[in-house]
Amino acid sequence: MNDDAREASLAFVAPLVALTLGHVLSNMVRTLPAIAADVLGRDLGVTAGGLASLTGAFNLSFAFAQVPLGVALDRFGVRRTALGLLAVAGIGAVLAALAGGALGFLIAQIVLGLGCSGMLMGPVTYAAKRLSPARFGLWSGLVQALGNCGMLLSASPLALLVEASGWRAGYWTCAGAALVILGLVALLVRGEDASGPRRSLAADAREVLSLTVSPRLRGVVVLAFASFAAVIGVRGLWGGPWLMEVKGLPRVEAGNILLLATSAVVIGPALWGIVDRRFGHRRALLVLGHLGAGIFLALTALGGPGGPLGGMPPAWDAVTLLGFFLLISVQPLAFAATRAAVPPDQAGKALAGVNLSFFAGAALLQAASGPVVAMAGTGAGLVFFGAAVAACALLYAAMTRKPA
Repeated sequence: MNDDAREASLAFVAPLVALTLGHVLSNMVRTLPAIAADVLGRDLGVTAGGLASLTGAFNLSFAFAQVPLGVALDRFGVRRTALGLLAVAGIGAVLAALAGGALGFLIAQIVLGLGCSGMLMGPVTYAAKRLSPARFGLWSGLVQALGNCGMLLSASPLALLVEASGWRAGYWTCAGAALVILGLVALLVRGEDASGPRRSLAADAREVLSLTVSPRLRGVVVLAFASFAAVIGVRGLWGGPWLMEVKGLPRVEAGNILLLATSAVVIGPALWGIVDRRFGHRRALLVLGHLGAGIFLALTALGGPGGPLGGMPPAWDAVTLLGFFLLISVQPLAFAATRAAVPPDQAGKALAGVNLSFFAGAALLQAASGPVVAMAGTGAGLVFFGAAVAACALLYAAMTRKPA
């Protein structure tokens, strides 16, 4: 079957969608704390900085899981790996719903990070092993677009649920979703896609790490370090407090703004994938998209009370956050650049290596943002993430520049 027929085939699309629903779940659980930060902090007895550290554990365990994940995807296949991880994610959501204090919530975040560690890599690897590098760019964008619907669900819909029934109800909802998705993956995804020679697990793990630091992937790894960190820093932690505590908006109105802004990460990846497929210039798109995202995030903070632009109305936040999310949604092209750099039998390991950087950066930069916010306020935290994105974009541009 050629690529055109495979792309149109229900046998390709249905399993891909089932796997991508896991990414929807992952985005729900990682961004839920942003819309419930005030009640979460109160019930757990932690400060805003403490909550940043607790939720940062999700990203840290997620990052640590990437090396064994890359090995598992290439050695055992997408189906078996996804089923195991969905079960772990469901357990983590139950633990979060039952958490009686900071320690229990920390354990839940670690388990959730482990369970969600392959929710994006599963469908991305599934597509990478079946499509040419040229066509993979569009499909990686579509996977990210559908998966990012989880951020929409954790905006207004979960804001209403949290307002009515508390933050624990949000995690119970995620646990139920994990069970449903596990059933769909078991039903629709065939278990025949493991590939590669049978070497030792240690050798496979070393290959993941060596690919991650190899010259062909080094620039993408640097770009990835701040890319997702900014998304999760805004949408998963500081976006809600910025709108509710700094701008003084009620929870549901803040959720509506986040819903509008986050809609860009559903539309944006597909649009960037289409632009990449039609016009090329992937490197330039990645650089300009990330630089622009950093600028829009800084503009959000500058429009806060006492900022250089004065106290701008909520519409300002809606527009600048929409611009940020639309431009940062170029990030799936980093996966396309990764796929183009390696043969199909190394796709799982290479993609996991880049994803390691995405989430290691998210964990480290989110933890670093806590002291920044404690010292200078939530707006400084937004500027911190915007500056990190811009710096990594410039480094990527320098590291991938072709010699004259």
